[in-house]
This record gives sequence, C-alpha cells and structure tokens, in this order.
Amino acid sequence: MSFQGYLKTIKEKTGKSPADFRQLAEEKGFTSGGELQAKAGDITNWLKADYDLGHGHAMAIYALLKGIKNEDSV
Repeated sequence: MSFQGYLKTIKEKTGKSPADFRQLAEEKGFTSGGELQAKAGDITNWLKADYDLGHGHAMAIYALLKGIKNEDSV
C-alpha cells in the first residue's frame, strides 16, 4: 500500500486528517512545537487504543509526526 493509501484509509476509518493527528499529538504531549517527544511504541499504542488502527497505519502517523513522511509522500 502506498503512503497516500495509508492516509486515505486512516481518514476513512477515523475521520481525522494528518493535521488533526498532529494537533492531537501536541495536546497529548507526544510532540512539542511540532517536534516529536515520544517513542514509536508510545505513539502506536495510543493510536491502536484510541482509534483502532493497525500497526502499519499507526506507524504511518508516527512517520508523519517524526517528519519522515508528509502528506505529499508517495
């Protein structure tokens, strides 16, 4: 699945966009000023528990938060 495919599926499942997840992560203290403050496991556990995302989809959000990928990534 392409990165865009992951984002589309996440949006369909949760109703949340990448910007929404960035804001939620900031509110939860996982990021500060857009900089990641948490480990991958903390992020994926949160997304699995609160949004019922699978590991791959949770890692896609982690990649966004870490800056490895962005909304334009393939």
